[in-house]
Amino acid sequence: MTDYKRLAAKITTTLFIAQSFASAGFIAAAAINPILGAKLASDRSLATLPTAAYLLSGALSASAWGFIMDRIGRRNGIVSGLLIGVVGNALVLFAIQRASFLLVILGLMMMGATNSAVQLGRFAAAEVNPPDRRGRAISMVVLGGVVGTVLARVSAVPVSGFVVSIGWDELAGAYFTTLVLFALASLIVFVGLRPDPRDVGKEVAKQYPESTPHGEARPIFQILRQPAAITAVAAMALGQVVMVAIMVITSLHMEDHQHARADIYTVISAHTFGMFAPSIISGWLLDKIGRGRMILIGASTLLLACITAPLSPDVLPLGIALFLLGLGWNFCFVGGSTLLADQLSPLERSRTQGTNDFLVGLASAIISLSSGFIFDATSYTMMAIIAGALALVPLVMALSYMRKSAAPASVYVGGK
Repeated sequence: MTDYKRLAAKITTTLFIAQSFASAGFIAAAAINPILGAKLASDRSLATLPTAAYLLSGALSASAWGFIMDRIGRRNGIVSGLLIGVVGNALVLFAIQRASFLLVILGLMMMGATNSAVQLGRFAAAEVNPPDRRGRAISMVVLGGVVGTVLARVSAVPVSGFVVSIGWDELAGAYFTTLVLFALASLIVFVGLRPDPRDVGKEVAKQYPESTPHGEARPIFQILRQPAAITAVAAMALGQVVMVAIMVITSLHMEDHQHARADIYTVISAHTFGMFAPSIISGWLLDKIGRGRMILIGASTLLLACITAPLSPDVLPLGIALFLLGLGWNFCFVGGSTLLADQLSPLERSRTQGTNDFLVGLASAIISLSSGFIFDATSYTMMAIIAGALALVPLVMALSYMRKSAAPASVYVGGK
């Protein structure tokens, strides 16, 4: 008999390692994208356009990755996405040398498609684990971002120094780092993600028939009419929107206050640490207190971050506020991902999860583009007020869902 517990551990560990390298690349680039945009754009209000293009590309490709992974498997899909990112980084490096704003946007759009493919890895970890370990499996993959935060922080500045020494622009260092990290992640997935999680997930579902939806695949809109499913999607989409709204503009906010580049990396690292480090306990906590409560705590933390972020432009207060922003995102993201995974049969997983990530990416792309105009026309404080108002939506939805749900929010005892 196949040892599915061992396979689940192997697959989850492989995805954790790959996520560590890929996240380091995304984090290294994220701190620089708005600064690069401001440098190359003809209008400063377009500084966040490259980030918006990156997020929009991720949104538009999410559903496609879902269908692709249904056909070629999670392993081949994630590897393909990472290789697209390698090419995208090479294009950004070329664009920086040519001072081409358009080519930067095209390269970041390819990186957005990479992020979309990599993010679906958390669902791959969920589907190979039994229901009472899904939260911990998803949080284990998200935890890879902690390693990514450290890798990004320790590598981006030295690599930037190296590229300057060979005559390149300092900003190229982040993208050179990302190119190498994506290449390493693709190798790890290609070698280590065997057997394919898609196939293992189908067999695991057979072992837990009482806790897995079965039958014909339902239309997406029918699935999203379920209170649990719509609450899950709202938690992920609006949690991402609030996080992006503040994070993407903080680099420019700090540049305006004459902070050194190392200080900007420090604050962004504090943010990404807040995004990923809580995964050490968030999966366990999620399986103990339930999905609804986890989302409620996450939305409340996002609101607190929006209140504290504009209070001071100094590094320490900003670092604390951005850490809280990451923490709230983590609780909403892990809680929402697990709650959604609970509602889906094997036939519904990839395409529904892809549609979810499309909605998440589309919403965050819109707020990313808008934040540049809002920041340029008003202030960092106004951006925080808008984000705080948006954080109230998943908070209220979680409260409503918990009140109306007569049964646990998921199909087993841990998902209250």
